[in-house]
Amino acid sequence: MLNKKRDNSKKKDIINNIFIYIGLSKAHSEKIVNDIINILILSLSFNKKIKIKNFGTFELQKKNKRQGRNPKNNKKYSISERFVVSFKASSKFKAMVNKNV
Repeated sequence: MLNKKRDNSKKKDIINNIFIYIGLSKAHSEKIVNDIINILILSLSFNKKIKIKNFGTFELQKKNKRQGRNPKNNKKYSISERFVVSFKASSKFKAMVNKNV
């Protein structure tokens, strides 16, 4: 059953939910979750975008090198060029989440 005490779910919670709802062993459930995460990472690194119908889109976005500032001491520093992952939920996913909240 879903845990209502925490504000966020952890990987072990997802593994436990697969164990409870589907009935697979915890070791097999953990392997499935780890494999899905690895497949998503590899797909993003090769394709830069993953669309999952009725769920959403993961996309790699390039952030250029820029100047940053520490607000505590106003010290300036350089933020390196990097890729970040963005996620845009599908409208059906948003509707399902809002229905269950």
